[in-house]
Amino acid sequence: MKTSPANNMDVKRRNRVHTLRCILDSDRVSQMELTQKLSLSWPTILQNVKELTELGLVQEAGVYASTGGRKAKAYAPVRDARVAVGIDLNEDYVGIVLADLGGKTLRQVKGALRFSMEEVYFKYLSGLLQRFVEAAGVSDRVLGVGIALPGVVDEERGVLRDSHVLKQRNVPLNRFTRQISWPCRCLNRDNAAALAEAGGEARDMVYLALGDTVGGAILRDGALFWGNHLRAGEFGHTTLVPGGRRCWCGKEGCLDAYCSAKVLSDHAGGSLSAFFEELRSGDSEKREVWREYLENLAVAVNNLRLSFDCDVLVGGHVGFYLEEFGELLRALLAERNPFEPDTSYLKYSRRFQEAAAVGAALTQVEAFFEEL
Repeated sequence: MKTSPANNMDVKRRNRVHTLRCILDSDRVSQMELTQKLSLSWPTILQNVKELTELGLVQEAGVYASTGGRKAKAYAPVRDARVAVGIDLNEDYVGIVLADLGGKTLRQVKGALRFSMEEVYFKYLSGLLQRFVEAAGVSDRVLGVGIALPGVVDEERGVLRDSHVLKQRNVPLNRFTRQISWPCRCLNRDNAAALAEAGGEARDMVYLALGDTVGGAILRDGALFWGNHLRAGEFGHTTLVPGGRRCWCGKEGCLDAYCSAKVLSDHAGGSLSAFFEELRSGDSEKREVWREYLENLAVAVNNLRLSFDCDVLVGGHVGFYLEEFGELLRALLAERNPFEPDTSYLKYSRRFQEAAAVGAALTQVEAFFEEL
């Protein structure tokens, strides 16, 4: 079958992007190493590196020690040749990050800001974003802005369908973006956080977000699985205890009613950090609350593992504390799973505060790669 010019161009573009990704994953790499890692021909790698260097995305980084012949040139990524901005927009705060092409956070700010649909709110947010970018000195390198929103985001139709957190329904996405001078993309904040946690890897993963509400996302080969109605990953409304506690959605027994961060913070005057500080000090009441919480969480995580048979990454506000306080969770999971006592599939969040904002920024990086 003869390859059409269009298909040939697509192949060349994909190979160029694969080459860039491989260089971004390395601090220093030779063309020969690239041919081995990517299984591409020497002329293809040579051309790709040349083009990427001309674009300013790759630079020469000295030479390797001689092995008897001509010394091989080393190449390194220029990760901040382009940057993207991510915004994590919530009901009472906003977080902004600046990320490079490799997803590294270069700069971040977070502050209290009460959400409002008034135009003055969006003007203020736009001004805050402009000052943030100008202070970083990268105005000429910004690819665009990604906005992580708490709710069901229909980007194709350009609508925030529903947001319990922001108390909004069927809001045009351009209400959030029209004051911003750069290209914008909006997505659900748990989906954004999952992208950040995956770190650009083509992997299967289930992300469980334990914030003030419980949500999540599903990744297949590193890409988001949306579901038929953009609700894939709404784990907070799976039934944990039939006829149990009433959830904010109006149903009874939802996982959200048992495993949101509020379940813990309500036992410490509304402060999650205070709860874990008291738990750390050996408070017996907090130990009992934590054990019950983990018993419920173990059921949820085990169900996800058995349903999807892949890594389960727990993030959100509670996920931040599991590295220190999650030993019991692994023990409970080992007891519950009928197929395996190994709990290495359970991962903890690597990006606590800025995950959603970084993931939102990465959507602009990916859009850049697609057009490269």
